[in-house]
Amino acid sequence: MSVKLGISLIAWQNDDLPALTADFTTEGAMEDAGRIGYSGVERGRRMPPDTEGLRAYLDRYGVALCGGWCSGNLMLDDLETEKATIRAQVDQFAALNAPCLVYAECSNTIQGDQDRPVRQRPKLTRDEVMGYAARLSELAKWSAERGCRLAYHHHMGAMVQDAEDIDWLMEGSTSDLTLLFDTGHLHFAGADPLAVLDRWGHRVSHVHFKTVRQPVLDWVRAEDRSFLDGVAHGVFSVPGDPEGCIDFQPITDRLKAMDYDGWIVVEAEQDPAKAPPHRYSKMGFDHLAEICTRSGLEIGH
Repeated sequence: MSVKLGISLIAWQNDDLPALTADFTTEGAMEDAGRIGYSGVERGRRMPPDTEGLRAYLDRYGVALCGGWCSGNLMLDDLETEKATIRAQVDQFAALNAPCLVYAECSNTIQGDQDRPVRQRPKLTRDEVMGYAARLSELAKWSAERGCRLAYHHHMGAMVQDAEDIDWLMEGSTSDLTLLFDTGHLHFAGADPLAVLDRWGHRVSHVHFKTVRQPVLDWVRAEDRSFLDGVAHGVFSVPGDPEGCIDFQPITDRLKAMDYDGWIVVEAEQDPAKAPPHRYSKMGFDHLAEICTRSGLEIGH
């Protein structure tokens, strides 16, 4: 059993706050990621759209496709409409042997609205989330049958954000739906990442590692700011950043205990003027390699 280390290019190419990363190119990001030692990258919007073009692009930099974001609309659309909407991405990811599609409901989210305080995010009832989860299970089963599983991304500003929401989503869904485990979003939401992993580790198929700068999170809460305000002010950073508050060693220890053998992806969006992407991404890689080795997690390629 082994894990693979990947990275999201969001540190170099922030699609939600493009002005932050206007001076960086996708090509430069890919070169940095490969040079640092990451085995894979998550799909970015500025990569080639066609499957063979994307395959050649990844091969050029010696990295695999280790996932990618999918904005869900299942709260509004019927199942067949949603299948039609995401079919091309599912088939592309299956053709490129990606481990999963990172799926999150975005029809009612406020995560991309910098003028909406994060406390205004949609909070559904248990019955509403479980009803949604039952429909989402059908979508996940269909996607898996096409060769790519869905990993649901709990996210700040969204209807599945905190530990309670995750409980309801997992309880209401079948095992066809897997869970993306994101340390930074869990801490931001007031959840205990280890407790969530203990409860739902058997459903986790994909992992995002980022830490949180607690003083910035405290500012977001005290000043009633938006999720993107937090990002712009540096609420997230990479594992190994001494300014971060999350201890990742117990988490990799737990991943080892549960025989996790998927990807661990560094995904830490922040202002590159304050956190140079190459330096911080290498910091994240080096820290991950150290703690995985200490936990007995073999790192594959």
